[in-house]
Amino acid sequence: MKLLKFLHVYCLFCLSLAFSVSAEESDDLQSFENFFSTWRSFESPPVLNGAPDYTQATFDTRYLTFQKLKSRLFSYKTKEWTTEEQIDWHIVRAEMNGFDFNYRILKPWQRDPAFYKSVWTYKSDVPAHEGPTHHSVIELWSYQFPLNQTDQARLVEELTVIPAMNEQAKTNLTGNARELWIAGIRDIQEQVMVLQDTQKKTESYSAAELKKALTQAISSTQSFVSWLEAQSDLKTGPSGIGKDNYTWYQQNVHLVPMSWEDEVRLLQRELDRAWSSLKLEEHRNRNLPKLVAVKNQEEYQSLATRSAKKFLAFLDENEIVTVPDYFEPALKPHLGKYVPEDKRHFFYIGSHFDPTPLYSHFYHWFELARMEKSPNSRLIRREPLLYNIFDSRNEGTATAVEEIFMHAGLYDDNPRVREIVWIMLAQRAARGLGSLYAHANIMTMEEAGKIHMNWTPRGWMKTEPDLLIFEQHLYLRQPGYGTSYVTGKYLLDKALSVYAKNQEEQGNDFKLKEFLDELNRIGSIPISLGHWQLTNDKTDIDKLFSGQHH
Repeated sequence: MKLLKFLHVYCLFCLSLAFSVSAEESDDLQSFENFFSTWRSFESPPVLNGAPDYTQATFDTRYLTFQKLKSRLFSYKTKEWTTEEQIDWHIVRAEMNGFDFNYRILKPWQRDPAFYKSVWTYKSDVPAHEGPTHHSVIELWSYQFPLNQTDQARLVEELTVIPAMNEQAKTNLTGNARELWIAGIRDIQEQVMVLQDTQKKTESYSAAELKKALTQAISSTQSFVSWLEAQSDLKTGPSGIGKDNYTWYQQNVHLVPMSWEDEVRLLQRELDRAWSSLKLEEHRNRNLPKLVAVKNQEEYQSLATRSAKKFLAFLDENEIVTVPDYFEPALKPHLGKYVPEDKRHFFYIGSHFDPTPLYSHFYHWFELARMEKSPNSRLIRREPLLYNIFDSRNEGTATAVEEIFMHAGLYDDNPRVREIVWIMLAQRAARGLGSLYAHANIMTMEEAGKIHMNWTPRGWMKTEPDLLIFEQHLYLRQPGYGTSYVTGKYLLDKALSVYAKNQEEQGNDFKLKEFLDELNRIGSIPISLGHWQLTNDKTDIDKLFSGQHH
């Protein structure tokens, strides 16, 4: 709580500084970085009764200050700035558009009970948690049990936000998005179980304050669940934001140069391509032995270790990407474990045949390690971008490299594994396509889930319903996330093609390692901005910018 109060005071201080600087004095990079810090401080809300304040009255009051900040952003004269500096400006513009969109349209604090989930048991594999989250979440995964005295005190302080947050939620949640409401109850119920499990883990501690904080957090969350359930029959409205809002959000916040209709066409095309490629792959491999799933933990551990070693060696020896020392320790904790066949969801099914395609997607963990071990040289790109604006870059790249590494020869010694790559692409295209129809309110979340389930090859999405619910719920909560795997992949393919063409026209050989290393250096920013920096082609950004009303 002390930190929240400090940030609010600091925010007010920074704002006073920001508005005291004239435009004539402020077109240098240092001034803009100061403005960025001011914006980030403002974006974190003030405190109400010990929790971040998401009440409508506070938002309305703060929106006036936001409009002044937005005007300040557009007062910068950026034409003489370097490409990197101009890109940084667009990053801040996108974040501010995200704040504006949340205030006007998405309103997760009003429409989305899952927004009030406070306890997270896992580290996200992308720069920040997927979907809208409040500003005082508890990263329980970061604690080591048994807790030492310092961590006990830290957890006590963090737990005190839960009762205040839950009580505020009962006032703020005035929305009528039925599917978000019903699915969100599940998230809050899970929080009860996580807190109860933590209570069991710490019941032997002689820590009265911790016991009290946990008891109050559990009681409060149980009360919140009961309140949500009691209100649920009153919720009758749609949960999707509609085609026009979806398009505006994609183009002006996530800087994806596509409309809702464009994304439908792309995802349907990629779904068709994945299925047809899978069938051609199966035909090509028809005389080869089929893959056999491992049968126990020992077999899985052997396969996982062998696959990870082969994967890292392939990246290094075939000049795919620079492999720093931190890649192996970044990947190692995520090699997985044996799961009985009747409990395997989609990703476990594939990984028990061969986990290498999944490890390709775990390029995620390399990127997170890079943020920690080798932070971006540019302040504005050093921390996670707000509002999941990183999705086209991080999810798109992780999906793209699955196919890139395959085409580069990763499975030449075992062609059957190529089939898993196409199955994974089909699954991502199917679930993203369903999410588009859900946001257009053409389909319910359940109907969108049926596209996801029925168009994933081999019935691999029919085995375990929790993953299906989790993914479709997330994509309804966070517009564009469900499609970002495929749209980001497409935008990366496009950047690679223009980059390669430029190299050819300059008489240079295309080198994949140089391309991926430069992409990594640019950082976790929207692919459309990365495209600009990689190729000096800003056509997409100019089109998006000219279409924004500001």
